[in-house]
Amino acid sequence: MSKVRERRSLGFTRTTIAVLALMVPLAALGVASPALASPKGAYKVFEQCPTGTPGVTVCTFAQSTSGSFTIGSTKVPINKTITLQGGGIRNPETNEIFLVPAKNGESLSKTELNVPGGLLDLVNCEEIKGSGFFEAFERATCKAIFENNTTGVTASTELVANVHNPAILDVPNILEESGIGLTLPVRVHLKNPLLGNSCYIGSESSPVELHLTTGTTSPPEPNKPISGKKGAFSTEEELIDVLSENTLVDNSYPAPAAEGCGEFFSFLIDPVVDAKLGLPSKEGHNTAILEGTTRITTAEAVINSEK
Repeated sequence: MSKVRERRSLGFTRTTIAVLALMVPLAALGVASPALASPKGAYKVFEQCPTGTPGVTVCTFAQSTSGSFTIGSTKVPINKTITLQGGGIRNPETNEIFLVPAKNGESLSKTELNVPGGLLDLVNCEEIKGSGFFEAFERATCKAIFENNTTGVTASTELVANVHNPAILDVPNILEESGIGLTLPVRVHLKNPLLGNSCYIGSESSPVELHLTTGTTSPPEPNKPISGKKGAFSTEEELIDVLSENTLVDNSYPAPAAEGCGEFFSFLIDPVVDAKLGLPSKEGHNTAILEGTTRITTAEAVINSEK
């Protein structure tokens, strides 16, 4: 443990971190800059680490390859790889790493996962009530989509962290299997021809706040405590810390109502989606389980590998 903490020491005060955060707001998700070289060997995975950003001395690369994401009554299995990458500024007072966006803007991959049951389980066309023109038009559109068998719905998790609500990684907590290991403010993007491209659960101003742990949760009922695990700790190329078979969990977070579903017709579709998913969903009714591998190294090591 002391070796990990010593290796990550950056020497920044809380004030310095706040100033640097204002210089590189997380909401912008980073702006790519021309690069003359790329990391080599095992450091290749850190290619999008913003090593040129002032204050960044940590590079992170984590992939979730299994698990699930449950909001209300809908459980979406994670059967495709979700990647979280970028850099970090460490607060030596708390040992927390404030995550800084990836160079290419893809800090959290927008991996589209299939929602079981698709539109069939999410929307019943007859539940679009009303006798007006808009109601009748949207019911007809809904039925046309079902008749064309375009009923699949995908869900992707998008990072909405910003300077006031940052994404935070706490390595000591992860290794000790206690406390919050990873804080992620996110929104869930639902997509389907009927739902359009603006159907979200959560937003930057009202995100789904994940406080993931490798320890044991203490959720409100009806959820029961669940446990994560730090996984197996190892090193690559001397300076890359690897946590494989790592599990992060949270089943205490609330989820807000859906917004923008059906785009112009959201005033009709939002209530239908909310009714099906049980939104807004209070604490104790939602669960996130992320299983995968996390890699962490120093920005200096990444830069040296480019030579």
